[in-house]
Amino acid sequence: MRKSAIGLVVAGVAASLVLSACASSKKKTDNTTAPPGGSSTTAGGALDGKGTKVGIILPDTQSSQRWVTSDPDALGAECKKVNLNCDIQNAQNDAAKMKTIAESMESNGIKVLMIVNLDSASGAAIEKEAQAKGITTVDYDRLTLGGGAAFYVSYDGVAVGKAQGEALTKCAQVQGKPAVNYVDVNGAPTDNNATLFKQGYDSVLQTQAGWKKLDDQSIAKWDNTVAGTTFTAMLRAHANLNAVMVANDGMANSVIASLQNQGLAGKVAVSGQDATAQGLQHIMDGTQCFTIYKPSTQEAIPAIDSIVKVVNGQVPTTTGTTKDTQTGKDVPSILATPIPITKANVAQPINDGYTPKSQVCTGKYAALCTSNGVK
Repeated sequence: MRKSAIGLVVAGVAASLVLSACASSKKKTDNTTAPPGGSSTTAGGALDGKGTKVGIILPDTQSSQRWVTSDPDALGAECKKVNLNCDIQNAQNDAAKMKTIAESMESNGIKVLMIVNLDSASGAAIEKEAQAKGITTVDYDRLTLGGGAAFYVSYDGVAVGKAQGEALTKCAQVQGKPAVNYVDVNGAPTDNNATLFKQGYDSVLQTQAGWKKLDDQSIAKWDNTVAGTTFTAMLRAHANLNAVMVANDGMANSVIASLQNQGLAGKVAVSGQDATAQGLQHIMDGTQCFTIYKPSTQEAIPAIDSIVKVVNGQVPTTTGTTKDTQTGKDVPSILATPIPITKANVAQPINDGYTPKSQVCTGKYAALCTSNGVK
C-alpha cells in the first residue's frame, strides 16, 4: 500500500468507475453513457444519495461480532443519514448464498454493490457479474483480488499486522526473555486481509532477536473450532511456547481455552483483533495480551459517503491505493488506522459504544469493568 498523488488517485478512480459502469453496455448498445454528473449535496450542504438503491453483503456471523451488529448498524445509520436505500444482508459464510443475494439485489435495481468477500475467486465472479449489468462494485474491508472494484475501503491491513506484532513483543509474558518460542495462527488463506495481516506481523516478529517461530498455520474460513484443534496440536508438539500470534479474537478465544486446559492461560502471550466482548474480557482477566480495535464507523461512513458521490457521477476522495496482486492494478483506497487495545485502554471500545457493555461487563467482569474505567 502506498500514498498516491491526488491527480493519479482521481484519474484511477474515474477510470474504474467508467469501466464498471460501461462494462456490459458496450455489448448491448453503443449509445449508453456513464451516469451524468450532479450535486451529491442538498442546498444545506448535506450529502444526498437521492434514494438510490445500494446492495451491501457482509460475509458471516461467526468470524467476528462486527458482522452481526457493529458494521450493519454503522452502515445502516449512514445510509439513512445520506438518503441511500441500502439493502444490507449477510451471506452466512456461504459463497453460493452470497451470489444468490447479489443476483436478487441486482434484479431489484441496485446501482452499487458493496461486498465483503468470502474468498477472492467467488467475490470476483460476483463483482464481474454485477459490472456486466452496469453496476458499480465496491470492496469493503477485504480486497477482492481480480474483482475490479471501483474502490476499496478498509483498515490498512499491513499496519494492522505490524501493530499486532509490535504489541506482542511488549506483552508481560515475553518481556526480558532472551529467547521466545512462538507460533502463528493465521486467518483464512483465501482472505487477502489475512495475507496482509501476516505480512505485517511477520515483518516485526521475524526481526526480533531471540524469537523463534515453531509452527505456522492458516485457518480456513477463520473457523474458531478448527483454530482450537490446530493450536492444541501445536501445543502438544511444542510445550515450551511463550507466545501465540493469533490473527483475531475469535480464534484467540479457542487458543485460550486450549491453554486453560493445560493450566497455561495467562502464562503464554496471546494476541487478537476485533475488540470483541470475549477479547476484552480476556484482556481484563490477563489471559489475552491485546486486541486491535477497528471502529466500524471509520470504514462505514467513508464507504457510504463515497457511494453517494458515485451515484451522483462524482469521483470519491481516496487516501491512496492498494495493489491487486492478481491483476497488478492499483485500486483506489480509503484506509483507516487501527488502534491497539491493551489493559491500559481496554475500556475504549466499550465507552465508544462499539463493543456492548452488556456483553462484556457480566458476572465476574462487572467489577473488572469498573476497575478498568468502563463508564
